[in-house]
Amino acid sequence: MTESLSWTERMRAGFRKTSGRLGENLAGLVKERLDEETLDEIEEALIATDLGPAVAARVRDRLAEGRYDRHLSELEIREIVADELETILAKVAVPLEIDAFPRPQVMLVIGVNGSGKTTTIAKLGHWLLEDDYGVMFVAGDTFRAAAIGQLKVWAERLGVPIILGKEGGDAASLVFEGVKQGTEQGIDALIVDTAGRLQNKAHLMDELAKIRRVLGRLNEQAPHNVILVLDATTGQNALSQIEVFQQVANVTGLVMTKLDGTARGGVLVAAAEKFGLPIHAIGVGEKLEDLRPFDPRAVARAITGADEFDQPDENRI
Repeated sequence: MTESLSWTERMRAGFRKTSGRLGENLAGLVKERLDEETLDEIEEALIATDLGPAVAARVRDRLAEGRYDRHLSELEIREIVADELETILAKVAVPLEIDAFPRPQVMLVIGVNGSGKTTTIAKLGHWLLEDDYGVMFVAGDTFRAAAIGQLKVWAERLGVPIILGKEGGDAASLVFEGVKQGTEQGIDALIVDTAGRLQNKAHLMDELAKIRRVLGRLNEQAPHNVILVLDATTGQNALSQIEVFQQVANVTGLVMTKLDGTARGGVLVAAAEKFGLPIHAIGVGEKLEDLRPFDPRAVARAITGADEFDQPDENRI
């Protein structure tokens, strides 16, 4: 059954827990008249859905515009929330373009261990291969043998070359070799896995700085992308991760994963509002095709469950 679902349907299903949580938080708040007390309760309900206080305040202000003493249905509230979320998300929806010259375009993929970083690299590679780009992986997370082995398996499955080293090896040397071989082979995108040990920020910062110095000797524009992978199930902790990685790695864009298994997908909006970093893609499943470009309207309506009201009852997710 899942195999036949379109990406939009899978994405909407992935946000089901989030929209369901929002519905539960809004339950009972639809009254005969919209007053100050009701607005406060709606604002609290939005914060409880991990949308964050800034986003909740924006939505509250929008609801308050000319609405006092008027009745709003649940659908109308969801539609207003969806419109406001789309406005926020549209500002950060940035496609991941392969436009570096000379090639290869170097992408450092960062994130804490367990965020889905290595799997996301595989999905990103699959996505780029579908668009006929040449892809190469670099197993730069030498801190964990498991990460090296996992990326090697994915590379074999996808049929892409991979630069490997030993556990505890020098990641910068591997990246240097990747750029060298990628240039010789005409590779378009060089995707580099990196260590995710935030518990030692100084070491991580030193390692990333060394990678940057090495890249600078080969291509002063590299790395072209520093992509932070976030696990949606961590909720507000994802915001703390963005803040720290911004300090140590100069993040250029975000990918959020595991949106299919959480009621905390609203943190995607909180991240957009607070940091304004480009969001390139979202992941809503374990399959290779379950990472796709970020669509702000579809995501806003999926988070709020507004799309469900557009469908016959038997088709609602």
